[in-house]
Amino acid sequence: MSLVDDLNKLSLKDFGTWPLPFKAVAMLILFGLIVFAGYMLVWNEQLDELDRARQDEMKLRTEFLDKKKQAVNLDLYRQQVKEIEQSFGALVRQLPNKSEMDALITDINQAGLGRGLEFDLFKPASQEVIKGEIAELPIAITVTGGYHDLGKFASDIAHLPRIVNLRDMTIVQKDGNLRMDATAVTYRYLDEDELAAQRKAAKAAKDKGAKK
Repeated sequence: MSLVDDLNKLSLKDFGTWPLPFKAVAMLILFGLIVFAGYMLVWNEQLDELDRARQDEMKLRTEFLDKKKQAVNLDLYRQQVKEIEQSFGALVRQLPNKSEMDALITDINQAGLGRGLEFDLFKPASQEVIKGEIAELPIAITVTGGYHDLGKFASDIAHLPRIVNLRDMTIVQKDGNLRMDATAVTYRYLDEDELAAQRKAAKAAKDKGAKK
C-alpha cells in the first residue's frame, strides 16, 4: 500500500488512531500554523513597537551623551565667551566716539604732513555709512611724495591708536614723485541715542512691512 493511499484513509475524526509518524507531522503543521497566526495577529505589532522603543532609546542615549559633553565643557565655553567679549571690548575701545572723530581726522592729516607729503585732496564723506552698531567714515585722499615717505605714511596710519584702513590705493608717477590716491576709512561706535534711534527706525520699518 502506498503512502498516498494511507493519507487518503486518514480522517480527523479518527486522529487518535493515526499512526505515530502522521500524528507527529500533523502536530508540527498545526504548531506552525499557530505560530504564524500569532505572529500576524499579535507579535508583528509588538515587534514594531519594540523596534520603535529601541530607536527612541538610541535617540535619548545620543541626546544624553551630547548634553553630558556640553555640561563637561560648560566652563570652557564660558571662558571662551568671556575671552571673546574681552577681545570685542578691546576692539571697540579702539573706535572713537562721535566727539573724537574730528581729532582722528586731524591725526590722519598730520601723519601725512609729518612725512613731508603734499595733500592734493583730503575730503571726508558728507555722510557716514552705518553698519550695525558701527559707523564708517570714508575719507578720499590724494597725496604726493617720495616712495619711502608714502610707505612710512601708510605705516603711520596702521599704527594710529584708532582703527583706520586704507582702501582702493593707486600709485602713479608725477613729476619725479609718486602720487597716491586712496580712501582712508575710519570707524566709530554709535552712542546710546543713535542706537536707540536706529532700533526705533528698524521697528517702524518692520511694522510698516507687516501691515502691507
